[in-house]
Amino acid sequence: MHAQPAAIFDAGAVLLTSGHTCRGARLSYRTWGTLSPAKDNVVLYPTSFSAQHTDTQWLIEPDGILDPGRWFVVIPDMMGNGLSTSPSNMPPPFDRGRYPHWSILDNVRVQRRMLREVFGVERLAMVYGWSMGGMQAYQWASSFPDEVERAAIVCGAARCAPHNHVFLEGVKATLCADPAWNGIGFDAKPERGLRAMGRVYAGWAMSQDFYRDRLWTQLGFSSLEDWLVGAWEGNFLRRDAHDLLAHVHTWQHSSIADDPAHGGDLERALRAITAKVLLMPSRTDLYFRWQDNAAELPFIADGRLAVIESAWGHRAGNPVHRGEDWAVVRDEVRALLAR
Repeated sequence: MHAQPAAIFDAGAVLLTSGHTCRGARLSYRTWGTLSPAKDNVVLYPTSFSAQHTDTQWLIEPDGILDPGRWFVVIPDMMGNGLSTSPSNMPPPFDRGRYPHWSILDNVRVQRRMLREVFGVERLAMVYGWSMGGMQAYQWASSFPDEVERAAIVCGAARCAPHNHVFLEGVKATLCADPAWNGIGFDAKPERGLRAMGRVYAGWAMSQDFYRDRLWTQLGFSSLEDWLVGAWEGNFLRRDAHDLLAHVHTWQHSSIADDPAHGGDLERALRAITAKVLLMPSRTDLYFRWQDNAAELPFIADGRLAVIESAWGHRAGNPVHRGEDWAVVRDEVRALLAR
């Protein structure tokens, strides 16, 4: 697939929207495919909540959702995911609970620098993102409209909705109920908190229909308990708890309207988008709800709403199960890229 080894972009001292300066900022990224001489075949594919490029690169394959035989695909690791600058790899005094929080806009600005300084790329054929990756894709299209031709936003939104915020409060509170929490950070690995976080998250990420129909068996799990321990407890146990809290903070404080050019006005931020936009929510997503995308659509000049009819909840937009959802996403993205 012409995959290149993962690399690091040294961004130096970055002034964040919070007012803090992150010194020695480093952006991890990996590429697939070949950059065309005209540099007009670039697809940016930002990572999602807690994910690293190794978790999401499965989607890049010949004749797949993102085909590296046609497109030069770049995955930038979101700040806070353990590969790029994160609480778990920052030197004192800004490590762990003192991490200088990055916004979605901060992430996008550094990604833009990397594309320009490393590859000389100044315009994207498409930004593709699922979940928090979709939030980054939305920010790209709104903040740099002249540089984005298309945006595929899969189970994402222009902002963290109030109910989405409350869901994350529950997840955060569960993790921080671990005895290792000291009010600022963790004194040791909060194993009980991470396991509990996984069980709470499992009820939100998948729909009621998913559980009714025992769809976890399609992923090789033999029982509900096998699924909860093997998939959800195991997923969060492999992560650093401080990194997870950093991503929760970025997610909760996300809105494309926070770009100073938009002055906090969400409608203005949506109207700034000139890219061809595909909004692809899941009908059964419990926190990035399709109704939020439907409310955003009227303010986007060239937008399409394509709801995924699926029982897989939020995970319909990350169809590792290779079912009907995968084909729906692939076909919609192909149609967008053909425009």
